[in-house]
Amino acid sequence: MNTIARLCAFGAALALVVGGAYGVGTAVGPLDAATTSTDHSSDAGATGHGDDHGGTAVDDASGLPGGLASSLDGYTFTPVVSVLAPEATDDFTFRITGPDGDAVTAFDVEHDKRMHLIVVRRDGSEFQHLHPAMAPDGTWSVPLTVPTGGSYRAFADFTPTGAAATTLGVDLTAPGLFEPVTHLPTRSASVDGYQVTLAGDLVGGQASSLTLTIHKDGRPVTDLEPYLGAYGHLVALREGDLAYLHVHPDGGNTSAGPDIPFVADVPTEGSYRLFLDFRHDGVVRTAEFTVPTGPAVPDAATTPPAAGHADDGHGH
Repeated sequence: MNTIARLCAFGAALALVVGGAYGVGTAVGPLDAATTSTDHSSDAGATGHGDDHGGTAVDDASGLPGGLASSLDGYTFTPVVSVLAPEATDDFTFRITGPDGDAVTAFDVEHDKRMHLIVVRRDGSEFQHLHPAMAPDGTWSVPLTVPTGGSYRAFADFTPTGAAATTLGVDLTAPGLFEPVTHLPTRSASVDGYQVTLAGDLVGGQASSLTLTIHKDGRPVTDLEPYLGAYGHLVALREGDLAYLHVHPDGGNTSAGPDIPFVADVPTEGSYRLFLDFRHDGVVRTAEFTVPTGPAVPDAATTPPAAGHADDGHGH
């Protein structure tokens, strides 16, 4: 083999190695010493759920947060297609297969729905909370639009009938360029004329009381409408690996605003992205926050108002 041929062969081999490493990295997501294990059966927790009092962020068996694995305890989250087209609306379809390998078709209703699908870009931006519909064969589908290229994480949050509540996660890819966002700490958000503030401290490894307060045009909102069986719906994602925590208002709260109290049990120290869904005047809106564990700190001076979005009340 001449010199040029050898160089070409070496370059091709190097490209394969780099490409393979990238594929593995995007498949498993970021790892740290706290979550790395050679026993893949305990790579992630399953529950990811909070009950009406906030619940816990970890699975009892593995002791790790939910959403870090695509398969656990015999259940597997399997998208039909894992590549998305930016700016195009297509049906995202998937199945949950059970221990027998067949698609699961029996699910319990949790918080008014049998399936909660969370989609977020890996940098913690472009959050969506969707509610797919299931066909008789166990195939779930929902219209999904991602606005930019990048790597996304999808979480299926469900309870198979007769089994434990489970949260599984998979990576999705949208070809194209995007500009990663660095989320500085912020405890206030503005969306559609609503101002939402967050009070309380997150403490890693223990229950933390949080209060979200909602105003519109400077006036307290006291007529919030129930959404998914509560006056507010909160999702927390740990920055870095997007470990998933699904929490709900304190069970003792029956007020329709302006305050919505939560009890959140974040598994570790770190920074968390918090997403509050609330309904008012028939529209569901989402307020976003970035909160590190530890004592509250003022919003970063250079941080613009946290992004928020609204939907038409049909589950987006």
